[in-house]
Amino acid sequence: MEVRLDKWLQVARIFKSRSQANRACDSGKILVNGTPGKPHRKLELGDRIEFDQGARRRALVVRGLRDKPVPKAETGELFDDQSPPRPAVDSIDRMMRRPPELRGKGEGRPTKRARRRIAQLKRL
Repeated sequence: MEVRLDKWLQVARIFKSRSQANRACDSGKILVNGTPGKPHRKLELGDRIEFDQGARRRALVVRGLRDKPVPKAETGELFDDQSPPRPAVDSIDRMMRRPPELRGKGEGRPTKRARRRIAQLKRL
């Protein structure tokens, strides 16, 4: 069975869509056995796929070839993940990713009207 690289990347849920996989292959971010992988490249069992996912380097070895979508539980059968473990998330980085706290009305910066009243009270 022959499967295109871009199609396999989507079926294995490495990328959400085939067009995203296609763009990654065209830009040279996907390496297959050490050479840049084109989207139309046919994969074989045992091929090693390397790519950067965020700040993390991933290395996958192809164990199964499928061209039709499979359930998420079965995607682990398609590849053997040989990438190093994820680095621990720094607590400061985690705090920086939190959404900003929403303040209630009147709890933030004073309005122009309130600032004038404060200035008037300070003058007295």
